[in-house]
Amino acid sequence: MSKKFNSGLNIKHLMPEQPCVLCGAFSNDGVWCRSCDADLPRLGNAHCPVCGLPSHNSEICGQCLKYTPSFDATLSTFAYAFPIDKLVQAIKFSGRLALVNQLADALALCIVNRPDFIVSMPLHPIRLRERGFNQSQLLAQRLAKTLGVSLLTDVCKRTRNTTPQSSLPWQERGKHMRGAFTCSADLTGKHIAIVDDVMTTGTTIGELAHTLRIKGALKVSAWVLARTLPH
Repeated sequence: MSKKFNSGLNIKHLMPEQPCVLCGAFSNDGVWCRSCDADLPRLGNAHCPVCGLPSHNSEICGQCLKYTPSFDATLSTFAYAFPIDKLVQAIKFSGRLALVNQLADALALCIVNRPDFIVSMPLHPIRLRERGFNQSQLLAQRLAKTLGVSLLTDVCKRTRNTTPQSSLPWQERGKHMRGAFTCSADLTGKHIAIVDDVMTTGTTIGELAHTLRIKGALKVSAWVLARTLPH
């Protein structure tokens, strides 16, 4: 076995160990250890290919057949459940940006069909100033680099500083998001992937997808770290 191969094989184990953010055990597996990674709430294979919710035999669910979303497919790695929910919240509200790359890499492993371009879910400028960063943009940057897909920056804008969807009744979320986005790019005939951290009802991603359709997008996919499942 060559020295070059040995170096590549063992480079990860030459890195200093660090405590796992979930259990505290020291390892050089990354931000969290291999044991905790195995216990993360990954989504099963039997889910609707459009909205990502569980469905029988992975068929399109009744809701998507009745009300076809503006996006064509949803790809998600995790259920929005403990401890993924806490990791996402730690990024958004505590600035734990070291978590971004490992979460994005987990999502990248699930991606088979690559789009023409990636866009991230935009934040309104007021919200961006308050937070100091856009977690979806950071996820998108990592995915674009890992997959070798171009990231479109600054072409999608959120024009209204909408109330967080989680604070609204489900039946009001669609009306609340109408006209919340603009897009300045010509996307005629292109496949676009929207990157976001969490999908709950799909209303926000659906509205952005609708905006991309108006600009000519032929196909729109939703790539999200976590999908909120029905209780």
